Amino acid sequence: MSCMRLPESQFSKHVSFLHCLLSPSESGAHFSPLFLSLWTEQSLVMEAKFFRFLRVVGVGFKARTESAGRQLFLKLGYSHEVELAVPPAVRVFCFKPNLICCTGIDKERVHQFAGAVRNCKPPECYNGKGILYLEEVVKIKPGKQGKQSK
Repeated sequence: MSCMRLPESQFSKHVSFLHCLLSPSESGAHFSPLFLSLWTEQSLVMEAKFFRFLRVVGVGFKARTESAGRQLFLKLGYSHEVELAVPPAVRVFCFKPNLICCTGIDKERVHQFAGAVRNCKPPECYNGKGILYLEEVVKIKPGKQGKQSK
């Protein structure tokens, strides 16, 4: 059995993980790189959590959580508050009224829920308002040019 130490840059400084993989020569089978990466990711899930941060940009746009991160309420300029039920594998925290953190042990579910939150008010290309991923940059388009008087 051959052991491979994964770099600590992938995890927090408190988590160090030694992961052993069967080498193809010993097991007699050849694993594809995709299978190995998915298997490694799923086995590391117990040690590392996945995070997805969202920014709420706009005047009067706010987010808050209730029931220990099980419900998310969004004020997005509609006549009503948008209420989202958080799936069991995901937790939601609002550090500020304009910063949402989705976390969980399943990467796919965390990203899927973060996408559902983002779809409540996708970013506009003219004003830049809406719900954006923290690292997302919206390219602002110029508006219509008015008639120029002579």
